[in-house]
Amino acid sequence: MEGPMVSLFVVGAVFVVAGLWAMAVFNRLVALKNRTLNAFSQIDVQLTRRHDLIPNLVEVAKKYMAHEQETLDAVTQARTRAVDASRGLGGRAMDAAALQGVAGAQAVLAGALDKLFAVVENYPDLKADAVMRDLTEELRSTENKVAFARQAYNDAVNAYNTLLQSFPHVLLARPCGFVEAHHLVFPGTAWQEAPQVAF
Repeated sequence: MEGPMVSLFVVGAVFVVAGLWAMAVFNRLVALKNRTLNAFSQIDVQLTRRHDLIPNLVEVAKKYMAHEQETLDAVTQARTRAVDASRGLGGRAMDAAALQGVAGAQAVLAGALDKLFAVVENYPDLKADAVMRDLTEELRSTENKVAFARQAYNDAVNAYNTLLQSFPHVLLARPCGFVEAHHLVFPGTAWQEAPQVAF
């Protein structure tokens, strides 16, 4: 009787240890997934701020750039596409195609802003306008915050994916529905780079 009882105890202990391990792994994956989603929401906050600044920038530029309506329209349309892409993402921050759509829309917007700021160089009065300077500085600051938030998101993605792909975690992660997260890359823009000084 003693032998079967010991065997039963050993089997029970193995199941308890395996169950505790599975709970710990599952909870860790949930925590890292939630950290990744939270990091993406911080990007979304900064993108919303960016999108909210652009109409004001266009409105100020309209006063000085009457002959540049095409440029202003391009910025407005690119902003609309970027806002739509961000809204369309919804709860799909882990979806590679959805993230690619957001990144693509942000690339178009960055290109339109690059063109706008290149044209602004031809309008000294606009460059000197205090509101335009403030909006440009606010936009630069927001771009920096977007970059920091994107870096935090990509770091969270790395931590999550590393645990997801590690053995023995991978044995539990896939069957429980955990999928890899994807990095988010936005293009840089010429106007937000540091000015070059030459002597």
